[in-house]
Amino acid sequence: MIYDLIALSGPLLGTSSIERNALGWISQASVGSVLGHWHTEIGELGRVLILRGFHTTEQLARERHRAAEDRDPFHGNGLVRAITQDSYRAFPFLPAVEPRAYGGIYEFRTYFLKPGGLPPTLDGWREAIGPAKEYTDHLVINMIALDGPPRITHIWGFETIQQRFDLRRQHGAGLWPPKGGPEQIDHATSTIALAGKGSPLC
Repeated sequence: MIYDLIALSGPLLGTSSIERNALGWISQASVGSVLGHWHTEIGELGRVLILRGFHTTEQLARERHRAAEDRDPFHGNGLVRAITQDSYRAFPFLPAVEPRAYGGIYEFRTYFLKPGGLPPTLDGWREAIGPAKEYTDHLVINMIALDGPPRITHIWGFETIQQRFDLRRQHGAGLWPPKGGPEQIDHATSTIALAGKGSPLC
């Protein structure tokens, strides 16, 4: 599975319209599936995030071309001020994203890696996933960027922010973060977003 993480930026009071219109535009596609959609709550505000899945890079490229050649991509209707699309593949030992209720609160963490940092990062995550199962059960996916600077983006789902803090604290004694992983990070970002109405990941 190939993933496309879309970020649509606009006015704070326009995110509901942006989300609704974008999903309508996406529904016209003959390929790909919407796996989740959110609006940001902590971090850079005024953004709608949409995660799509494709079976091949050719399908993803077809949708990228459709957006690029459209006079009003994602039916932005003048509300959308910026569009970002990032392509990813999943960590090889993780299952594909499936619709599931995580609690409605999602964290998107992107780690920009140092050169050569991906192999030790994968090794650490592979070893840590099982022992930290109580925490990693909240992992939606961890993905490797297919373009741009070396980076990974992982998505987590929780019922509350407090649950997120508690789980990270409980697993901080040697179980998490994965050994050798933090040393590979050049810099990182984190965003908290709320699942939209009807999102398959909710």
